[in-house]
Amino acid sequence: MRGKSFNWGDRTYIMGVLNVTPDSFSDGGQFNTLETAVARARSLVEEGADILDIGGQSTRPGAQQVPLEEELNRVLPVVRALREPQNGDILSVPISVDTTRSQVAIAAVEAGADFINDVSGGVRDADMLGALATLGVPVVLMHSRGTPETMQKLTDYEDLIPEIYRFLGDRIEAAIASGVDSKNIIIDPGIGFAKTLGHNLEILRRLGEFRHLGAPILVGASRKSFIGHILNRPNPQERVWGTAAACSAAIAAGADIIRVHDIPEMRDVCRVADAIYRA
Repeated sequence: MRGKSFNWGDRTYIMGVLNVTPDSFSDGGQFNTLETAVARARSLVEEGADILDIGGQSTRPGAQQVPLEEELNRVLPVVRALREPQNGDILSVPISVDTTRSQVAIAAVEAGADFINDVSGGVRDADMLGALATLGVPVVLMHSRGTPETMQKLTDYEDLIPEIYRFLGDRIEAAIASGVDSKNIIIDPGIGFAKTLGHNLEILRRLGEFRHLGAPILVGASRKSFIGHILNRPNPQERVWGTAAACSAAIAAGADIIRVHDIPEMRDVCRVADAIYRA
């Protein structure tokens, strides 16, 4: 994408989080103007992000879904601005848009985004997989249950890892059946989405089992509440080193992409973990 090759297995790629929302759990309201969003994007790229992930709908537990027009109005101006010629330092960096709506996906790609990160795995919008096939862009298919408003009430599993594995396998099959190229599929086990603290730790311990699905793996553990519970850090911005431990564990188990807020620290984590585990 954009002249960049993603050679899975060679190294860990870093997806930088850019929430253009007023209510995201960690940085809501910090980058929800066009000026602050573009400045943050530039900072993420300068710090070493390989991908920018722009989200206009908070997916934190309890978040309410915003109207379609509101999500479009948050996301599209930022994507368009980042693709303007004067932002030459960002033009070569792929942009992902974090959305569960096919209308947002289509409009975002038309505005200059390169792929879609769907936290529902293409379930919430029946038109999403078909739209992605038509657009011909990569997609992250994540495991979750319910909606942000209900997901933390849906944490009962008979057998956690096999159930996530089956869900992701089914979503890969559904995407391919809809016309999505298998090479354009990335999977995410969904840390923090309809999961307890114990579930999140189990996913990290057994992450390598998902490699049998034959798709690159993205892990998004950055600043999440399970880290805060372990460290007794209620402020998400104080969970940097806990995030570093989670990312290192994910890389050891074979993660291809880590989705993070704190780029300089996690870039160093990736470099050292890659030197150890990818030699």
